Amino acid sequence: MLLLVGLGFLPGCLHYSLSGAATNAKTIAVDQFYNNTDLGPANLAQDFTNRVKDYYQQNSSLRVIPENGELQIDGTITEYRLNPVAPQATSATGAGANTAAGAVTNTAALTRLTIVVKVNYVDSTEPKNSFKDRSFSFYQDFDNSITFTSVQEDLQKKIFDQILIDIFNATVANW
Repeated sequence: MLLLVGLGFLPGCLHYSLSGAATNAKTIAVDQFYNNTDLGPANLAQDFTNRVKDYYQQNSSLRVIPENGELQIDGTITEYRLNPVAPQATSATGAGANTAAGAVTNTAALTRLTIVVKVNYVDSTEPKNSFKDRSFSFYQDFDNSITFTSVQEDLQKKIFDQILIDIFNATVANW
């Protein structure tokens, strides 16, 4: 008899799924993300918005709908920046050197691409889970012997992959 009573309470306690989503919501509306960066490519926001929709469809049982979902998410890509990292000193000797001993120049061996996304999330089923203007960021480094344009798409994909995991965990996985 106690076993049957205990089993009756069990479904109410289990709302965590194997996909990682811990929500009772059935729908999510993903509004257009905006690109508010100076250096980001023109299609950056559209690409990110599509990736958000795909991620939620593939990693949860949520149905992505155009508007008025039980969950709502939108945001802005606020930073897309390149910074030199891993400085290295090189000496220039020979015909191009300014002094007899050679000139020392400081260069960076690596450059870092950093992307920051500010996200707004509304959970109408559990309002305490909602948040506004929460920043998610990630970066990837690349060797300066490679041109940025040749690795840009791959770097963006890797950065977006991590940002999407972080957003998913902060929203429906409640991590």
